[in-house]
Amino acid sequence: MLQVKNLNIYHKKDLRPLVSDLSFTLNDGDKAAMIGEEGNGKSTLLKLLYDPALVADYVEYDGEIIQNHLVCGYLPQELAPEDKAKTVYAFLSEEPAFSETDYRELASQAGKLGISADMLYSDTRMEHLSGGEKVKIQLIRILCRRPNVFLLDEPSNDIDIDTLQWLEDFINSCSFPVLYISHDETLLEHTANMVIHMEQLKRKTESHCTVLRMNYSNYVTNRRNSLERQERLAREEKAAYEKQQERFRRIYEKVEYQQDIISRQNPGGGRLLKKKMHAVKSMERRFERQAENMTQRPETEEAIFFRFAQGDGIPAGKWVIDYELPLLTAGDQELARNIRLQLRGPEKVCIIGKNGVGKTTLLRKIAEELLSRTDISAAYMPQNYEELLPADRTPVEYLSQTWDKEENTRIRTYLGSMKYTVQEMEHTIRDLSGGQKAKLLLLKMSMEHRNVLILDEPTRNFSPLSGPVIRDMIRSFPGAVISVSHDRKYIQEVCDRVLELSSEGLRTVEQ
Repeated sequence: MLQVKNLNIYHKKDLRPLVSDLSFTLNDGDKAAMIGEEGNGKSTLLKLLYDPALVADYVEYDGEIIQNHLVCGYLPQELAPEDKAKTVYAFLSEEPAFSETDYRELASQAGKLGISADMLYSDTRMEHLSGGEKVKIQLIRILCRRPNVFLLDEPSNDIDIDTLQWLEDFINSCSFPVLYISHDETLLEHTANMVIHMEQLKRKTESHCTVLRMNYSNYVTNRRNSLERQERLAREEKAAYEKQQERFRRIYEKVEYQQDIISRQNPGGGRLLKKKMHAVKSMERRFERQAENMTQRPETEEAIFFRFAQGDGIPAGKWVIDYELPLLTAGDQELARNIRLQLRGPEKVCIIGKNGVGKTTLLRKIAEELLSRTDISAAYMPQNYEELLPADRTPVEYLSQTWDKEENTRIRTYLGSMKYTVQEMEHTIRDLSGGQKAKLLLLKMSMEHRNVLILDEPTRNFSPLSGPVIRDMIRSFPGAVISVSHDRKYIQEVCDRVLELSSEGLRTVEQ
């Protein structure tokens, strides 16, 4: 059993609360999904539960975390830089239980995850693996420990659709508590039986956490209905209160007018009016107390508001790309042959495939060709944002071109619509969450009026609240989109055509 009592977490730099008075208990069989907007402290909370030393540099906390000698299996959102430089075998061998685990068990785990047992003993450096392969290797290391509670930070990031199915089955069949952060709405719908919703309200000056034992779909429905009901009651009570106040003002003004005109030769009438005014003021105080107890409009954390600038787009008949690649390689490894990609007009194409098949490598090559073209205006979002984002600059500095006052104001307005606080606009990019970095890249694409987007896992770091906004934004984009994704809702709602990459090239997949 993992128990949290009255936990408060404060950010040292901003002196703002990330978590306020959070209490919950995880028992065997609980599958608790932690959701919330980017930068709300979800990963910080997970790190704190695993090892407070991981967050000691930037947060302070008080409250109780009771683990009762649990063995925690922790999956971080990103590999530490020192781990990326290790070979796969060295990384796995750092877990003593790895060498003690029977080879047949390791081979079985590897097979279920869609990788070969030989990879576990590979001299390939972790940084050279695909995003999904990194996650799988980490999962095998965690499973060797035989943990009795799992803390998983974005376990669905970058893994292929077959492994997503394995992950769903694993979470659902696990007899131990599983606490996980995910932006994959399909995974949440299929697995969660408990929801921990972390929100930052009032311009991120207040933290609010909701803990409910119900599945994710019911939580979303109940939350929407509850907010709509509260909004309706607040409007009705406000309208009734305003009518009441209008009647009160008429009475007050009438008594006040009578007091002004009454003759001094009528002291009895004056005393009567004075008593009447005293009763009116008592009524006013009663109405004020009533107003304090009125239903308030719901205070919630809204989704981001963002649309791509509507430029010229791509004409329906224009060939965006007719790309042929006889051989796709990564180092000395042959990945695929006879690749051909054709795209015309404002089509949205998604490339899927197993981890390690070369999707990111192919997308990078496609980006190199399209970015060099002058007849289109292309932009590229890599899977690793650090390839393009300068870590030491602030979001405002990154987006600035002219550095004049008008541009600065416009940039800050755009960042505000993406739910950046004033303080976060002045943070260096290295201090931002993955979702905040993704927002920066999308915002730059919009400001530069691009008409062809090359996107590697565009929705991977956006919350379930912002996910529908991002999908709608890309779907309504007037230009062409070539993307790699394993997000099932993105594939269904955004993409006109789905292509699967294998060793034999690209083939069309029926949706």
